[in-house]
Amino acid sequence: MFMFLFLVVALAVVVAAVTLSVVGGGESAPLPDAEPDRLVDPLPQDRPVNRADVESVRFPLAARGYRMADVDDALGRLGAELAERDARIADLEAALAGARASATMSLRKPAEGEQQ
Repeated sequence: MFMFLFLVVALAVVVAAVTLSVVGGGESAPLPDAEPDRLVDPLPQDRPVNRADVESVRFPLAARGYRMADVDDALGRLGAELAERDARIADLEAALAGARASATMSLRKPAEGEQQ
């Protein structure tokens, strides 16, 4: 009989504690909803993405999602390819500027005393 009474009192205490924690300890409003972790987009909107931007991206953890190592590998490869692309574009722009400069020099009309 004593054990039954003890279990009833313990159950009443647990129910009261859970009820108070859910209701908010007697306040008029229940507990606010928890804000989920969201990715704040750190990628620039006003310029092209570069390798440093990709390396600085951090994703929040979630119960369901992707394997972190796979995401890190994919972002590493993407960053390397962006760096390679940017270097290639810079080389091509430099070559184009050189070609334009030599073309304007060859199209220039010689002055009256110059020989061709």
